[in-house]
Amino acid sequence: MRNVYKCGAALIGAALLLSACGGGSSSASKTDGKVTLTWWHNATDQPLRGYFQSVAAAYTAAHPNVTFKIEPVQNETIQTKITVALQSNNPPDIFQQWGGGDLATQVESGKVQDITTATAATVKQIGGSAAGWQVDGKQYGIPYSVGIVGFWYRTDLFKKAGIDAAPTTMDELNADVVKLKAHGIQPIAVGSKDKWPDAFYWGYFATRECGQSVLQTASKDLKFTDPCFLKAGQDLQGFLATKPFQNGFLGTPAQQGSASSAGLIANGKAAMELQGHWESGVIMPLTANKKSLGDKLSWFAFPAVTGGAGTPNAAFGGGDGFSCSVKAPPACADFLSYLLNVENQKKFGTLNVGLPVTAGSDSSVADPTLKGLLTIRNQAAYVQLYFDKALPTAVGSALNDEIANMFAGKSTPAKIVKAVSDAAADQ
Repeated sequence: MRNVYKCGAALIGAALLLSACGGGSSSASKTDGKVTLTWWHNATDQPLRGYFQSVAAAYTAAHPNVTFKIEPVQNETIQTKITVALQSNNPPDIFQQWGGGDLATQVESGKVQDITTATAATVKQIGGSAAGWQVDGKQYGIPYSVGIVGFWYRTDLFKKAGIDAAPTTMDELNADVVKLKAHGIQPIAVGSKDKWPDAFYWGYFATRECGQSVLQTASKDLKFTDPCFLKAGQDLQGFLATKPFQNGFLGTPAQQGSASSAGLIANGKAAMELQGHWESGVIMPLTANKKSLGDKLSWFAFPAVTGGAGTPNAAFGGGDGFSCSVKAPPACADFLSYLLNVENQKKFGTLNVGLPVTAGSDSSVADPTLKGLLTIRNQAAYVQLYFDKALPTAVGSALNDEIANMFAGKSTPAKIVKAVSDAAADQ
């Protein structure tokens, strides 16, 4: 077996933002000559789309020799599009990057630029958040947002069902599912058509059932033989048996349109959704008036699992960042440092669509829910990177596919573990 997982940190440390502040690079000497940077990102909606456009415009104003060709690509298709483009002779200069095993696979193929030296000052500013974008100790990308997955919920629907406080254990969550059903409220929405939302459940159960050292070793060795991984599947199987999801959830997309799982939350047709830190930004344009739900939307951490060997306050998540393709001009890495300077990260923090990573930018997050989420992220013992990102691309995809099969009633806890072993054997 050839192990392609070489990422320097499958687990993002809890001390995420411990470095000193700084301004980020903007040296014109690094960007001599007329260049056009092609930039692919997944911000198809406002306000993030406009924010990226404004940062590019500001960079061009300071560096007249650099212009941008920006292409927003829908989240569910951008990963495939990037994979194809990196195999071509004309990849984008800047492209969306989630780190972990996907990045390690791209690096092994020689498609991603080593930006260690060019971004050293910036990496110092963002501290441990940068680790998930390293391979063999070298920097191949930079995150602009790192967050965690949890349950976003409608406080008005909880109140209607007589639920006074968010659940902290799985027993309490299961009891709340019963209460919501009794009041004619759909408990939980999930976008199983896209598969990756399903994987959040198994991933969190694994984080609750397995110790940190077990998760680290398994992610590196690609051996999910510890009994805790089987137990995670059994936890998921038991939860699915409570039938918490909307009718037709297997055909529901996660984020596209009012009929998506995010749309069901936006329009009060479901009470909860297990989603990432970006959820409030996705929900807003899907509401009837395209405005924030305000205090009708809140968040709680994934509940504790009785008897689990995992660290109780461990979290599960990851982040969004960018890489430069191997032939991108020096302006690419320089722009990434500019994007991550304190001023731009503060502006990003005000958008309420993610959690900034540059030291000194925390104060910009004003939304009460996101501030609470940020606190939990910073206090977590560690943040387990999404398994489909921590693992090599093919192995992570096999895991997601088998978890999706369980949601469809066509798999078992043992088959999920076997899917990882089978995919790893082909590496």
